[in-house]
This record gives sequence, C-alpha cells and structure tokens, in this order.
Amino acid sequence: MPTDDTPDQPYTGMRLDERAVRVLAHPLRSRILGRLRIDGPLTATELAALLQTNTGATSYHLRALESVGLVADTEEGVGKRRLWRASTDYHSWNNSDFAGSEDARTALGWLQRDYVRQFAARAEQWLDVAEGWPAEWVDTLGLNDTFVEVTPAQSLQLQRELDALLARYRTVGRGAPDARRIHVHTFASPVDLDAPAR
Repeated sequence: MPTDDTPDQPYTGMRLDERAVRVLAHPLRSRILGRLRIDGPLTATELAALLQTNTGATSYHLRALESVGLVADTEEGVGKRRLWRASTDYHSWNNSDFAGSEDARTALGWLQRDYVRQFAARAEQWLDVAEGWPAEWVDTLGLNDTFVEVTPAQSLQLQRELDALLARYRTVGRGAPDARRIHVHTFASPVDLDAPAR
C-alpha cells in the first residue's frame, strides 16, 4: 500500500487482448490481481492466506497472470518469499475487440459477471460496517444513481470525463491524516433493456 513518502507514480493501464482475458477469467486469478492492486506486493503464501487457498495454487495462477503481463515478480525474495505485484493500476477492454473470438467473448462475459459479484459483495460489506464509521465518511460514501439521455458518442464522452475526474483525485489526499483510499465503481446500462438501439 502506498505510504506518505511514496512518490507519485504514473497511473498505468493495460488493454486486455484475447489471451489476457482468457487467462484472467478465473475466480482465483481475478481475486489475486485485485488483492495485489489493493495491498501492494505480496508473496504467494500471503496471497493464499488472504484468499483462503493453498500456496501451490496461488503460485500457479501468479505465473499464469505473469504470462500475459498482468502481474510481475518484483525480483525481491526467492522461492516462497518471492514478492509479486500488479503490473498496472487497471485494465480495460472494448467488447468489440473480441467480436471474432467466441472463446474470448465467453471469457469476457464470465469476467464481467465476476466483477459485478465482487462489487456487490464489497458494497454489502460496506453496508454491514458503515454504521461504525464517522458520519463525515458515511455521508460521502455509498450508492448513488442518476439517469442521462445520451447518444453513443456522448456516452463515450461521459466515460472519458469520469475517467479524467477520477484521475485528478487519484492521490489528491495523500499525506493528509484523515485520507483513506476509496473504491469507486462506474456502471452504465440502458434503462429499457428490451428495446435495442435503432
């Protein structure tokens, strides 16, 4: 996890290709990557304890993630003490990138649903503990929604503007005694799911 004296690093991303999406579409691998992004470098043993699995399985899946560039060996430690880190801060994709590959589309569909399950679980965990948090936090965190009427081009622009806004806030609180890392999710879907766009 970053500390107050951690220099600002560039915010890095990766566009998933067919191979990467197929490798990542696994319940343990998606969680390994998530833990490394949240907690910073960890050993396979530490990851196994956090994810309630065994070190051998964790090591195997770390190597699979490494093969597509999603995680990297920090070159600190050896054997069971080898530290692994997420290679990027985030990954992205366009669904149309996988139009020609049924395997990749199936993997992406699974991965997206897995992320929705993880987001829902995280939201429920927050709701379970929110009452014990200071009001100044509870009043600013949680669920919000709204409706907008946009064209596909405007929807893309909205996403770009949200991305830019979130990028500006990525480390703005670093060093402040009351700063906390928060996880922001965005999800957009049509209101009328039964009426395909013309």
